[in-house]
Amino acid sequence: MAATKTYLTGVQTSGMPHIGNYIGAIKPALAAASANDTLYFLADFHSLNSVKDPDRLRNDIRSVAATWLACGLDPQRTVIYRQSSIPEVFELSSILASVTAKGLMNRAHAYKAARDRNEAAGGTDLDAGVNMGLFNYPILMAADILVMEADVVPVGRDQVQHIEYTGDIARAFNHLYGDSYAFPIPQGAYPEGEASILPGIDGRKMSKSYDNHIPIFLPENKLKKLVRRIPTDSTPVEAPKDPDTSVPFQLLAQFAPAERVEPVRKRLEEGGMGWGELKNELFEVLNETFGPMRERYDELVAPGRELDAILTAGAERARERSRATLAKVRTAVGID
Repeated sequence: MAATKTYLTGVQTSGMPHIGNYIGAIKPALAAASANDTLYFLADFHSLNSVKDPDRLRNDIRSVAATWLACGLDPQRTVIYRQSSIPEVFELSSILASVTAKGLMNRAHAYKAARDRNEAAGGTDLDAGVNMGLFNYPILMAADILVMEADVVPVGRDQVQHIEYTGDIARAFNHLYGDSYAFPIPQGAYPEGEASILPGIDGRKMSKSYDNHIPIFLPENKLKKLVRRIPTDSTPVEAPKDPDTSVPFQLLAQFAPAERVEPVRKRLEEGGMGWGELKNELFEVLNETFGPMRERYDELVAPGRELDAILTAGAERARERSRATLAKVRTAVGID
């Protein structure tokens, strides 16, 4: 029997996830959690690079944690914790910074993108608006991963460089101190194909940055209004339609079972179903899917409920691992 691997997932604390996040990240992660040793951390310190409103950050952290739990994350099986609750992460980040070449950070995608935006805008200071949190982001991410000795890190294809950088930083440390302690080199786990990418209500990839997303736990009345706003053409009810170019149908196909999707496809292709009826069908499916989860979410975010206790217990379990790792690292570098 193969040894159980440790999966580590970092969760952005940028407000309530949307239904695209559910299909592309949450649902696959919950499936992985059923068969592996899994840890999920809320990347609240990473959020400081862009979120400067304390109340918003507090609310975002609770909202994201409650969302994952309401969607089915089992805190007894999976360790869920706040990044900020693990001080060993930040000590390890300082140690890793001492073995990381600045040139590696210069080539990081987020930093280069910021400089490119300044150059395109005609700025003379290409580092304008770049804080050291953004510049050092890959080192802190490496510390998040390495302090838990993670074997596998599920990420999107746009995060490949972060996994590669973590490997590079770990190898640099291992080259210097490997006789005493060597980090395991984590591997990335990437989604296959484009099935996990949902269209937003405007047809582009669903994204908060485009403001074209459908929040998972939008109240029922607001959900219905948002679904009804999805643009469609003026094809008459009785005319044939191409389901695969329809945003409402593409979304329906991701959430409804095949026995519910296929009759809708047939009616659209043969004529006899209008866009309004299709949107009603999509609303009903989304409300049936997320309605019970929404009730659980509301319970979790209410003051005095068990959310804080769950995160505290998760942090205690996570620190057992982080303390053990950091003790070995301290001995290796001579600060034991």
